Amino acid sequence: MGLIVQKFGGTSVADVERIINVANRVAEEKRNGSDVVVVVSAMGKTTDKLVQMANELSSSPSKREMDMLLSTGEQVTISLLAMALMEQGLDVVSYTGWQAGIETESVHGNARIKQINTDKIKNDLEEGKVVIVAGFQGVAENGEITTLGRGGSDTTAVALAAALGADKCDIYTDVTGVFTTDPRVVKGARKLLGVSYDEMLELANLGAGVLHPRAVEFAKNYGVTLEVRSSMEKERGTVIEEEMEMEQNLVVRGIAFEDQITRVSVLGLDNSLTSMPTIFSTLAKHHINVDIIVQSGTGTDKANISFSIKSGDLAETLDVLEGSKELLNYQSVESETGLSKVSIVGAGMISNPGVAAKMFEVLAEEGIQVKMVSTSEIKVSTVVEQASMVKAVEALHDAFELSHIPVNS
Repeated sequence: MGLIVQKFGGTSVADVERIINVANRVAEEKRNGSDVVVVVSAMGKTTDKLVQMANELSSSPSKREMDMLLSTGEQVTISLLAMALMEQGLDVVSYTGWQAGIETESVHGNARIKQINTDKIKNDLEEGKVVIVAGFQGVAENGEITTLGRGGSDTTAVALAAALGADKCDIYTDVTGVFTTDPRVVKGARKLLGVSYDEMLELANLGAGVLHPRAVEFAKNYGVTLEVRSSMEKERGTVIEEEMEMEQNLVVRGIAFEDQITRVSVLGLDNSLTSMPTIFSTLAKHHINVDIIVQSGTGTDKANISFSIKSGDLAETLDVLEGSKELLNYQSVESETGLSKVSIVGAGMISNPGVAAKMFEVLAEEGIQVKMVSTSEIKVSTVVEQASMVKAVEALHDAFELSHIPVNS
């Protein structure tokens, strides 16, 4: 049947009962004739609890020590799942990220995978073993333990699938697939049978938490077919690949949203060709992700630049800007919190003009002020007040008729 990489998220392995359920799913795949590599996250809310304890001890915990701490969560899961599979008579071996040969860049807290030495895993597979790998973690060239950022187990799974030449990578989670929007927020949300890499990449980057953006990027770059499936329900999930059938001829395929957004405005910059690259290269050196960017002139030789960031990055962003004030030569910095980002995504937007206009009309009819806008060929993102986020999502979901997809399609 070939090689399948299976990834199980934290809710899927939250307790012993669920770990036994995962073991049953893995054993079934193995007994059907497939070679199986399993990637797991930490159990349930383990990572959140570890972060909480660290924050109780320090207002600014060392990033290196946070990686040492958080990497322990997945190590618990891999050993327990290995034990559960051994009870079913399977030959199993579990590895931490560094034991599995996952080499990353030397960045603590949000490292990227550089390469994977698959020799050990390939030898185990040839011997008929099920291989279990801790997600979310790796090792830098200097031997330091690193982590891949929240949701990084998805990236581990897809990177392993690409490196091993797997036939498929199944992402098991607590939902049955990718929905038109979060079904916990919009009751009329519908599961999609297929989504393109580009659409999923946009949705993931824009706040849809079902897949990590870097995982989708890996899958697209290496042609790995993904399927998002339920770990509890045995039903068809959502397939993510390059080519897929248009579902119900949808122009907009999904609506993503993200709260805790802050707008930062740098005022009185020199209106020169070097101002913008300097400010954003400075932020990039400190690994601060900037999203929507708007530049405006002031009628003089000065310019204002506004950009959106995650609210958790505000303090560090302000520190970086203040520390670089002489280099950047600006007059002042302002910030606005309490914002959210609401986005529409769909490959059909390329050949259907007027989609953005419709979005703005819908938001205007709902009395929702748009503070920032960003567009690409297949998405339109808006920054709105956080208090209006759910209202905006519901209105757009209805306006683009996403609730009309048959439930069992």
